[in-house]
Amino acid sequence: MRAAGAALRLVRHELLLFTCLLRWVTRRGPHGVRAGGDLPVPYAAGQLFVTVCFLFASVVETVVLALLVHWPLVHLICLVLGLWGIYFVIALYASCAVRPHVVGADGSLRLRYGALLDIGIPAQRIASARVDRRYPSSAPGAVDAAGRADLAVGGQTTVTVELTEPITFTRVLGARATARAFSYHAEDPEAAVATLRARARLDHA
Repeated sequence: MRAAGAALRLVRHELLLFTCLLRWVTRRGPHGVRAGGDLPVPYAAGQLFVTVCFLFASVVETVVLALLVHWPLVHLICLVLGLWGIYFVIALYASCAVRPHVVGADGSLRLRYGALLDIGIPAQRIASARVDRRYPSSAPGAVDAAGRADLAVGGQTTVTVELTEPITFTRVLGARATARAFSYHAEDPEAAVATLRARARLDHA
């Protein structure tokens, strides 16, 4: 059952990556941002340099292996894996670009990391929000000993949100985790924090 569940999550993730890439290529705009008040909070630009480096390495690796490997079957396998790696790097960046964080018109907060994470936080659960530049090295969604989950981009987070009580969410590989604070990256953290404070009425609590 666990293997079947993991396989289903993998298939779902691949389909979501593909649809995100299509959305990005066709310039359809951000996903999950409702007209009439929702504020998208972009974060993808923070990992553009890393993405370009990975993409360059994947292209070089694919070309080198194609030139060096002469056994037909091994050559085909290496070529397919190399092309998939190139696609994955581009699609992951595209998913981050079209699936930003969202500050809802009702003061809710939706935190995402491409097609890998999607965490909804109701306005009434938000106790505080502040600009807070940190440089965690943990994987996206990892919860530390203090109960804080990090969603770093390019090795950096710029906003920290404290909750009134912990919430449970699904991590990248399907495991459940509980956190009472979230640190995430926003390209314009000051604007993101100001909007969240106003809409969640944190300045009036």
